[in-house]
Amino acid sequence: MAGESIESAPALKEILNRERLTHIARETAGVWPAFDRKRFMRLATEGLDDLGIMHRMRLVATSLYETLPEDFAKAVPILEGLAPRLGHAFTAISLSEYVALYGQRHFDRSLDALKMLTRFGSSEFAIRHFLVADFDRTIAVMRGWADNENEHVRRLASEGSRPRLPWSFQLKNLIVDPSPTGPILDALKADPSLYVRKSVANHLNDIGKDHPDRLVDRVSSWGKSDRNTAWIVRHALRTLIKKGDPLALALIGTTGKAEVKVLDFCVDPTKINLGDRITTRVKLASTLKTVQRLVVDYAVHYPKKNGLSRKVFKLRELDLAPNATVDLAISQTVKDFTTRKHSAGFHRVELMVNGEALAESGFELRIQR
Repeated sequence: MAGESIESAPALKEILNRERLTHIARETAGVWPAFDRKRFMRLATEGLDDLGIMHRMRLVATSLYETLPEDFAKAVPILEGLAPRLGHAFTAISLSEYVALYGQRHFDRSLDALKMLTRFGSSEFAIRHFLVADFDRTIAVMRGWADNENEHVRRLASEGSRPRLPWSFQLKNLIVDPSPTGPILDALKADPSLYVRKSVANHLNDIGKDHPDRLVDRVSSWGKSDRNTAWIVRHALRTLIKKGDPLALALIGTTGKAEVKVLDFCVDPTKINLGDRITTRVKLASTLKTVQRLVVDYAVHYPKKNGLSRKVFKLRELDLAPNATVDLAISQTVKDFTTRKHSAGFHRVELMVNGEALAESGFELRIQR
């Protein structure tokens, strides 16, 4: 549906294909001439075709462990020399995975390595192992990273400590109590880097899933005068906004309940096959004599084996003038993604304005696989 561009699993895992593994072997030998390239390739390609991207990254790490010096202190400099030679961020994540797997007894050296390696391939997954093993000590170091001059290191402070980081295990203690990451978020609330700001917004959005009141309280205290902070606040509140949370809507300037009349809301065509394109159209008329700020979304109810799955999509935010009308439309191709497989049947679509369902339409999906 709208806005999704996730690659299919087979394409994603091919980032670490045999050609890439050969490149890793060649570059490792360039850093450490004693490297056994043939043995590495034999280990790193064992069962490769059946593995997804995350398991392939771990296989690279374990294969490096079998072919680099056994002494961690001697192996880490090789990884650090290798990182800038790999030329691909996903590939370099394997090096951080090595540190996570084999560096637990070398805390200071490991965190220094992750701080360096994250500049070439994020250490966000690896640092979580240290947060689990020694939370207080690790979070203290990460708070210091939030002031680092390098945007990759600053982002690691936020991204690595997200309670619900995708593709990784949850940090249960931060789901229960997210306050330990507060100093990190406060330090980054006006960061000049969009890369960092996206992470901070996603981190806050994670918090809002479990503690919406804490999210609203924190971003309310930040104010709106700084443009970068305002950007973070808006994106951090996106889930609450889609749910129609009145406090979240107020923070982005909406005027409360939408005073509008729905003149048209439809999905065209109403019968499609998987892979076809649909257009959702909306026509709204203001019934208010003053300007009102509106957040217009739409929710799709996906038929599933065990009921329905509802997902809200962004359509538009706008200022609607007194007694004015507005026409909105969005088009997308209905196709399967790794995150969503469609089922045949009627898909109900709701129009949401300032969090309230005002109209509904839908389309019938036919699937011929």
